[in-house]
Amino acid sequence: MWKFLREFILTVGNDFEGRDIKFILTNYWGFSGSLITALKKGDCILLNEKKEFVNKVVSFGDVLKISLPQAVSDNIVPNEIPLSVLYEDEDILAVNKPANMPTHPSIGHYEGTLANAVMYYYKDVPFTFRAVTRLDRDTSGVVLIAKHIVSADRLSKSLISGELKKEYMAVCDGVPNPQKGVIDAPIKREAEGIIKRCIAKDGKPSLTEYEVIEEKNGLALVKLYPKTGRTHQLRLHLSHIGTPILGDFLYGKEISGERTRLHCHTLRFPHPFSGKVMEILAPLPQDMKL
Repeated sequence: MWKFLREFILTVGNDFEGRDIKFILTNYWGFSGSLITALKKGDCILLNEKKEFVNKVVSFGDVLKISLPQAVSDNIVPNEIPLSVLYEDEDILAVNKPANMPTHPSIGHYEGTLANAVMYYYKDVPFTFRAVTRLDRDTSGVVLIAKHIVSADRLSKSLISGELKKEYMAVCDGVPNPQKGVIDAPIKREAEGIIKRCIAKDGKPSLTEYEVIEEKNGLALVKLYPKTGRTHQLRLHLSHIGTPILGDFLYGKEISGERTRLHCHTLRFPHPFSGKVMEILAPLPQDMKL
């Protein structure tokens, strides 16, 4: 486990002499407005080791230091739950979430979640749980977690821009025809106040690419590339073409004691600091193998 306290230090040169701190935060480190606001509230901005405001103009040779705040998620109780770590460095953590585990605590379900497990993993250091990607309770696979507010900010930008790409695997009840294609079907909430979604002309644009990898006994292992990120998109799109995900109680046929066979197999994204393209893979679980 990495122990960490991220700092950013710049000795002001000719490029930034006469500029204010906000200009440097925005143009040198690429911090967003919301991140800069968080840094101001956290007293994280030091110029020559003294707290300073972002409108302060800097001089040649000044040392600007940003010390990231790292509070504890007090509302998340650490639980000693095994954690499958796929990758970790000082900026990000990627884990393989098992099925039947929520990502976050919720009303009436405060423990036993991935967040509780991660908080125990970091029980010896101050830590705030920041999941960049999230999976439904039934869905297994890669979850990406930012270890501080700067990586959270940059990874969120990658998610919004589409640079962060997800690849899922699903076992379908039936074999899609054709075996490779694109599902273009807009999605909206079925009714106010309920979680279920439906296909509707006035819904939000929703696009999924798919490819059948294997078929056996009327089932198909399908690779999925969501091009948009609507709630229940993959489940609803596969049901829409007549091959719902096996065990899907909402858009297919529930199988008592079994989960919806959906797995986040791979995440690809630029590292929030090095820019290196990362590929994090979670092996296919046993219950997904045909």
